[in-house]
Amino acid sequence: MNTLRNKVQLIGNLGNDPEIINLESGKTLAKFSIATNESYRNAKGEKITDTQWHNVIAWGNTAKIAENYLTKGKEVAIEGKLTSRSYETKEGEKRYITEVVCNELMMLGNK
Repeated sequence: MNTLRNKVQLIGNLGNDPEIINLESGKTLAKFSIATNESYRNAKGEKITDTQWHNVIAWGNTAKIAENYLTKGKEVAIEGKLTSRSYETKEGEKRYITEVVCNELMMLGNK
C-alpha cells in the first residue's frame, strides 16, 4: 500500500515541446506541461470544458524518451508523484511550485 501514498496518473496533451537540461553530473532532466480537460454541463445545459495545466519533470531514461518522442500537442499518459518546492525571485519574493515527477509515460494515439 505504500506505493499508493503519493501517486498521480494523468492523461493530457503537451502544451509545449519538452525542455531538456543536461546536468554536469551527466543526468538528463526533461520539463514540460500537460493540459487535462474535464467537461460538464452547467445549470443552463451548456457544455463547459475545464482545462487544468500540470508541470511535469522527468529524469534519466524517462527524460530521454520525452526528448526523443514528445512534441507539443501530443497526447500522453503519465504516472508519477506530486512534489512541492519553493524558490525566491530576483526581487526576493518567495514562490511555490507543485510538479509531477514522472516515472512512467506512454504516448497515446492522438495528434
